[in-house]
Amino acid sequence: MFHADPVDHAESSSAPRRRSALSVVSSVIMNLLAVGGLACIVMVVLAVVFNVSLIMFKTGSMAPSIPAGSLAVVQTVPAASVDVGDVVTVKRPGQLPITHRVIKTSPGADGTTMLEMRGDANSFDDPGGYQVKEVRKVLWSVPGLAKGVIWLSNPFVLLAITIGAALLVLWAFWPRQSEDDADPDDGVPDGRIAMPERGAGAHSRIEA
Repeated sequence: MFHADPVDHAESSSAPRRRSALSVVSSVIMNLLAVGGLACIVMVVLAVVFNVSLIMFKTGSMAPSIPAGSLAVVQTVPAASVDVGDVVTVKRPGQLPITHRVIKTSPGADGTTMLEMRGDANSFDDPGGYQVKEVRKVLWSVPGLAKGVIWLSNPFVLLAITIGAALLVLWAFWPRQSEDDADPDDGVPDGRIAMPERGAGAHSRIEA
């Protein structure tokens, strides 16, 4: 006769399920980080090769077509290539750049172009016009993304994301104990009953 301790199959099977759930979550997060990293690389390549960059709209002067809080992709182009109706960003001496719609163009001196502009939400033209050689032309914009970019640009947020990503990568590649080594004191796989060795524990003695 022998006695076998009961095996809790529910408890032994819950651990793999927990590990599986954590693996799925970590895979999703790592994939998102990979996509974010790829997007950053693409933006750098576009900025270098095609003179593309991002601008944020803090005011509503271009509403409703481009409301406040929008994020726009712009490309640096010669001012002479701009057409009426284009939305462009121009530099202003001693002031912040302005992004409005072109309502009139005319040749300027020394290879420049005179641009007259107005915000879609304004009832008046920008005073004076702008004599420029190059501008940043708005290719497309997405409302509401500026807040997300500002939040991600916060140094504390960047630090938290960096630390979290590093810990996630460390956890993903950390050596794990195999199922065969789950119980080093038990030479029998989980769910099986240890049988006494043949001949062990029983002795016979014959007396004359």
